[in-house]
Amino acid sequence: MAEPLALRCATESLARDEPLFATASRVQRWLVVEQPGAWGRDALTASGLDPEVAAALAESARHHRVRVLLARRAGDWRRFADRHAFLAHAGTERAWLEQLVVPADEPRKLLEVDLGVTAFADPPGLGTPGPTGLALVCTNGRHDPCCADLGRPVVRALVAAGTEDVWEVSHVGGDRFAANIVCLPDGVYYGRVDPDRAPALLADHRSGVIDLDCYRGRSCHPPVVQAAEWFVRRELGERRLDGLGVLGAENRPDGTHAVLIQPRSADTLEVVVAREQAAAVQLTCHHPEQSRPWLHRLVALRPA
Repeated sequence: MAEPLALRCATESLARDEPLFATASRVQRWLVVEQPGAWGRDALTASGLDPEVAAALAESARHHRVRVLLARRAGDWRRFADRHAFLAHAGTERAWLEQLVVPADEPRKLLEVDLGVTAFADPPGLGTPGPTGLALVCTNGRHDPCCADLGRPVVRALVAAGTEDVWEVSHVGGDRFAANIVCLPDGVYYGRVDPDRAPALLADHRSGVIDLDCYRGRSCHPPVVQAAEWFVRRELGERRLDGLGVLGAENRPDGTHAVLIQPRSADTLEVVVAREQAAAVQLTCHHPEQSRPWLHRLVALRPA
């Protein structure tokens, strides 16, 4: 008797027409560490990085609420004399990116970096200003095969197109939306990115324009605010990254959420969003347990 085919969470998510919007991980503080070679399921502790350094970094990251990603230069797994690392703050009002370089054979120098600086809106000056932006493509196949199967063709397409500052990275969240790209320091998540579409998507993003079809949200906002922002963008056709400002949000007694959005080209809007859980499904390839993902529904969109 033939064994059943393994579930592919990205294929299943697409087949049930699961919405992309309001699915960006909630992260404002980032550390991206260059680590060539293979990564395991928990990339930070299952890679070529010194185990003691990895454990200490993980503890510091937990303390400072920093998301740590391992990274490889796009399409290049070679080891270099220097190791690059990037600190980023993806805030609601300001965002910054700094680059650090440490000798590859002295990984303990990574522990000298105070991750607490990522909490602040001003760059700390610990390194040099980073690139204008990083494009982080999740290819962590040991965490979920969909990330490798769908992420690596995107990396190859970006390399072929000559797109700069592209890195393969470990798990960013939302395996079922692969291929996933995170743009720092903006904290913008894109999902279900097709290789043919990726170069133009990033070119648009770096010119300040969002691809709404692939837009998962900004990591600085909670999901209900991500949803409200997406509803307004769809209503107004607003693709400019800086085209909307979030003025506030409140939970209402009836269980809905009211978000005040300020467009650049219109009056302030009140967006009322309802949040409910969908039917239970298997959300990742590796976890057979079923979970109920959150869905967001527009209740009202009106002048504030």
